[in-house]
Amino acid sequence: MIGGGIAGASVASELAAHGSVVLLEMESAPGYHTTGRSAAVFAPCYGPQPIRDLTRASEAFFRAPPEGFASVPLFSPRPILMIAREDQHAALEALIAAVETETAVRRLSGDALAEVQPLLRPGYASEAMLDEAGQDIEVNALHQGFLRRFKARGGTVLTGAEVTALEREGAGWRIGTARGELTAGVVINAAGAWADRVGTLAGAERIGLVPKRRTAAMIADHATIDTARLPITIDAEEKFYLKPDAGRLLISPADETPSEPCDAWPEEMDIAICADRIMTAFDIEIRRIETSWAGLRNFVADGSPVVGYSEVQPGFFWLAGQGGYGIQSSPAMAQFAASAVLGQALPAHVADAGLDPARLRPARLGVAA
Repeated sequence: MIGGGIAGASVASELAAHGSVVLLEMESAPGYHTTGRSAAVFAPCYGPQPIRDLTRASEAFFRAPPEGFASVPLFSPRPILMIAREDQHAALEALIAAVETETAVRRLSGDALAEVQPLLRPGYASEAMLDEAGQDIEVNALHQGFLRRFKARGGTVLTGAEVTALEREGAGWRIGTARGELTAGVVINAAGAWADRVGTLAGAERIGLVPKRRTAAMIADHATIDTARLPITIDAEEKFYLKPDAGRLLISPADETPSEPCDAWPEEMDIAICADRIMTAFDIEIRRIETSWAGLRNFVADGSPVVGYSEVQPGFFWLAGQGGYGIQSSPAMAQFAASAVLGQALPAHVADAGLDPARLRPARLGVAA
């Protein structure tokens, strides 16, 4: 397993029950990049169809994880409010049409909207969609739970082990790393922003992965309004969001700036754009940015993850392109991906959620080596 973020850790924890698994992490600790910088919310209404299917199939795990998996609850309520100005009516209608048969949502306007989100400036948003099934996710507890389970099942984690070479050797692979060579029958590419580079090392198809920078910042809480139980509030066209977070407000311009794989940092202009959008939509005066950060969310052309064996390199498995949805979908994604690696049937609860595996396989992209 190449990559120790949420994707690699979760799938490795499933596979370790069936064989010998080594997880290779290039940093000094797993989860340094996107996983460790996420403001994850469980949002059944968020993402393309395969992600929504996997998210619904993950809910039972979050609510009742295996015994000893985590010392704290993985969920805490956080409703999701998608707001729209008059000129964004079509975008909101399209969103509601896409999700209302899967998730119970409510339309809000006027006084009802102001009651749910009192921070909104009067007259800014004309209508909204409320999904009360949203939850905050304890990301660190989730990630560490997968890693503990992986190790308890005999898995090995090697940090500081950047992959430098991948070569077919007989029926398996020889893997060159910064910590020496290994051999394996199957290589799983969960390298996040670096996944296309790993694919190139292996001589696999290019999936057209594009890392995109997402900026976030923390500001002081509202002086007079108790925000602790307020919803995460997201622009209908995803131009910004605001989320209460441990006595502060987490804000983002929801930027998607293409980037090379790197240790991402926020740009001053993105922070300024974020502050302007937040102060325009909400009755908030931002006097100081307390802290800011950025991470890379990784996408292919159709926005859905790439999960499945390479079409051109035997024993090379793609687990890439989770976008901004990897944490909320990770339990079901892990079970689905592990079954695909092992050649087993689709897990029943994932099938019941409606997932079509063909929508995630590399072959759908029509790419070549």
